[in-house]
Amino acid sequence: MALELTAARPYPALLDLPWSTPLEEWPEEILAALPRGISRHVVRFVRVEGRVMAVKEIKADIARREYGMLRMLRRLGQPAVEPVGVVAGRTTMAGEPLDACLLTRHLQFSLPYRAMLSQTLKPDTAQRLIDALAVLLVRLHLSGFWWGDVSLSNTLFKRNAGEFAAYLVDAETGELHDRLSTGQREHDLDIARVNIAGELMDLQAGGLIGEEVEPIEVSEQIMTRYRTLWEELTKTERFETGDRWRVDERIRRLNDLGFDVGELDITTDIGGTEIQIQPKVVDAGHHRRRLLRLTGLDVEDNQARRLLNDLDAYRAATDRQNDDEELVAYDWLTKIYEPVTRTVPASMRAKLEPAEIFHEVLEHRWYLSEKQGHDVAIEDAIVDYVDTVLPTKPDEKAVVGVDTESIPVRARTD
Repeated sequence: MALELTAARPYPALLDLPWSTPLEEWPEEILAALPRGISRHVVRFVRVEGRVMAVKEIKADIARREYGMLRMLRRLGQPAVEPVGVVAGRTTMAGEPLDACLLTRHLQFSLPYRAMLSQTLKPDTAQRLIDALAVLLVRLHLSGFWWGDVSLSNTLFKRNAGEFAAYLVDAETGELHDRLSTGQREHDLDIARVNIAGELMDLQAGGLIGEEVEPIEVSEQIMTRYRTLWEELTKTERFETGDRWRVDERIRRLNDLGFDVGELDITTDIGGTEIQIQPKVVDAGHHRRRLLRLTGLDVEDNQARRLLNDLDAYRAATDRQNDDEELVAYDWLTKIYEPVTRTVPASMRAKLEPAEIFHEVLEHRWYLSEKQGHDVAIEDAIVDYVDTVLPTKPDEKAVVGVDTESIPVRARTD
């Protein structure tokens, strides 16, 4: 049978990979050493034309369906890995059929949750990962996507200015609808609660998190976090027409949660004395889009929020509140942000992405200023950060954490 390659764009080097060999037997010299999460399928990372791609071995019909689903989610602007293609029609040299392979681009600077928790992180890291997953689930549900297998294992996490941003990895069981019912959303939540509890129990068995963590209690918190976000994003408010300032207040609350309001559905009653307001179209990325518009920097939303705060502080410190915002942003970019990030030696640039480094330098400057009792220049802060802090951090762009496959894992029931 002839090899079949389905891809959105051609990668000629893909044809050079050993497709006649089962994926678990691919030679080490063509693999990229990156931490892998838990999967029901064989997954390997390879380098193709300077890019790292994840290769998952699954049935051809499932691979094509997931490829199409991931493309749809990307078109909808949802946080999901980028699908590259599907390779089907594989056979061994002896003519025995092999499963197809789904290819996705590796999300740079991202980690599976097991690698995240294998590092020396703050005690509340597990909770912050749960929060990130809850935000991801709300976003997906708002777009009409029912996941069907919500878990930490099916998610990648990126640092986001002290928090984490979550990305969907596995859409194998997902379904896309015009709108999800309450029952569908609750079903996803119940799946998340059960899976997360089991995953945290596995981590305790492997010694990655302490006995003080209560897996069931932590997993239950995704329900609370999700429902708080969902209510804020979709609830209907009624108030007197004289209180129109509350429309702006509602938008500000949504922006603080990292969501932008694209359209509002506002209606008045017959007497015109009350207004009913409900966000009709919402999307995440308010701060991210503003920073991208002003500077061209495309970063995570919390990182964008932190960078914008520094930009606003720069604007005030230089007494340029009345200047054109784009001009001030350009000066901040060329005089503050770029010099700071360029100070990092090339040998250490794989440790964290530039926006996260800048965020940490701001944190480090605050720490130094508090310690010394006076303001520390950012130029001095970056030098001290590179000398004392950055060398201790693992490379998040390359090999990170421990060999997660060596950790005891409870058998999955699905």
